[in-house]
Amino acid sequence: MQVTKYAHSCLRIEHDGGVLVVDPGVYSEPAALDGADAVLITHEHPDHVNVEALTRALERRPMPVRGPASLAGVLGDAAEALTVVAPGESFTAAGVPVRAYGGRHAVIHPDIPVIPNLGYLVNDVVYHPGDSLVVPDDVQVDTLFAPIHAPWNKFSEVVDFIRAVAPRRAYALHDGLLNANGLGVLNRQYTAMSNTDYRRLEPGTRIDA
Repeated sequence: MQVTKYAHSCLRIEHDGGVLVVDPGVYSEPAALDGADAVLITHEHPDHVNVEALTRALERRPMPVRGPASLAGVLGDAAEALTVVAPGESFTAAGVPVRAYGGRHAVIHPDIPVIPNLGYLVNDVVYHPGDSLVVPDDVQVDTLFAPIHAPWNKFSEVVDFIRAVAPRRAYALHDGLLNANGLGVLNRQYTAMSNTDYRRLEPGTRIDA
């Protein structure tokens, strides 16, 4: 299985000829969707789902889209492709086994309503938590993509999340709002304190998983 990290929160996963894309948002490259066989979306925020790009991709190549029921309210015509996923559900997408975790987005502020969010464990190996810090408590995660920066998180919480998941390795996710200064500081801090092999991948970098 090969994983390509696209900008911000998007992953493209290739396995046995199938292509699975997670969270192709507005900060990510639309090319991530080229040739995709299935799409997973963690939640409805635009940095995790670019509705225009997804709609164009579906027009070129119909494929299933899976995510929370609340996505139907933002997908427009693309909602026809949506299969609703519930927390705890297991399914197959692009030929790859997937398990869904969590159910709720992290709290941004008490005045902002909390929306649904799902984390996805792909092939029992790669975990993408979306906008949450939910720890899968029934599996040993090999490769964690950790959301290192967001309006809803802080450094200490993310460090504790990575330590709780205890993966073999962790990569930066949700990093599209950071400039070079912020990336430099956080990369040093996470490398020093996450208790695992932590790295940030430049967009377009491919790894084996």
